[in-house]
Amino acid sequence: MLCSDAAAPLPSTRISVFNVLPALRAAGYDPRIAFAPPQPTERPDVSGLAARLIADGIDIAYFQKVHGPGVRAEIETLRQAGVRTVYGVCDRIDDDMVRLTDATVIVTDYLKQQHAPELQARIHVVHDGIEHPEVRCREDIAAGDGRLRAILVTSGSPETVPVLGRPPRWLALTVVGQYPERETPLQALRARLRRVRHAPPGERLERLRGYAFTARAWQPQRVYEDLAGAEVGIIPVDMRPDPLPGRQVSYWQVKSENRLTLKMAAGLAVVASPVPSYLDIIEQGVNGYIAHSRADWLAALDALRDPQHRHSVGAAARASVLQRYSIDEQARRLIAVFDGLRGTSQPAGDAALLRMP
Repeated sequence: MLCSDAAAPLPSTRISVFNVLPALRAAGYDPRIAFAPPQPTERPDVSGLAARLIADGIDIAYFQKVHGPGVRAEIETLRQAGVRTVYGVCDRIDDDMVRLTDATVIVTDYLKQQHAPELQARIHVVHDGIEHPEVRCREDIAAGDGRLRAILVTSGSPETVPVLGRPPRWLALTVVGQYPERETPLQALRARLRRVRHAPPGERLERLRGYAFTARAWQPQRVYEDLAGAEVGIIPVDMRPDPLPGRQVSYWQVKSENRLTLKMAAGLAVVASPVPSYLDIIEQGVNGYIAHSRADWLAALDALRDPQHRHSVGAAARASVLQRYSIDEQARRLIAVFDGLRGTSQPAGDAALLRMP
């Protein structure tokens, strides 16, 4: 039973659950999907779930991203019956859920550190695993106009590029996001007009002529073709304060490494904003660049116009993330959490997955 359609699971569900199920089975666990709401929600009605899991003899119940009074009540019932409980989360700071469950699985060290100090021992970091390590950027393709080919993959549909603003003329930028798959000429013109409406008057005509970026619809397989056809990756982030409820930490600060490791694994030299989870991965100028200001962005991208340097940075990027952020390594981390809850000397048992994207 799924929280999102099995034929098209949402990214976080696919990455944190579907991708690791084979490794769980290989380790002797029997993972079962125990609940899925009719519509995606982080606060589902799970009445009676605990009784069913107890009757089924489930050893571990894994709650992915769900919370709220109803969820907490079922967890209490499970714990009283001796069923171990695990909370999986990627973008929330919820000390109450961490206290209530036996273990919490979280996607970044930075997000872990935002929880109360006394809870740190209960929290385990399992990163987002690289899904297609076989994909590599092609070095035999060059832009016909001699510009540097850059790619930004996003879950949104930006009309302008954060921080970087208007790309320089020597940068051919493609943004892959939630754009229409096919546009009529009129729709394309309207989209371009939207992307330039916030530009200074003197820049609007230049942007309309195509100096901004090419918008491309995201498709789960085609995005890897898009990556393979690029020379550099960029991850500019709007760093204005956007705090999580009741916290001083902004949403952008708790982002996982996924979009960075996606591009680095493909052998792309990446320039990124200083998202905390990125800082432990990028060695400045060696396997990527962190850029704070527009001047930083332009300097880093200009340095990557040198093919030899760009290839060196891309190769170092790929080598630095392939094993560390592999699906196998992240599955090993998750299995270690389950083994620790049951005792490593015991045989693996059933694990019920309560899943949300």
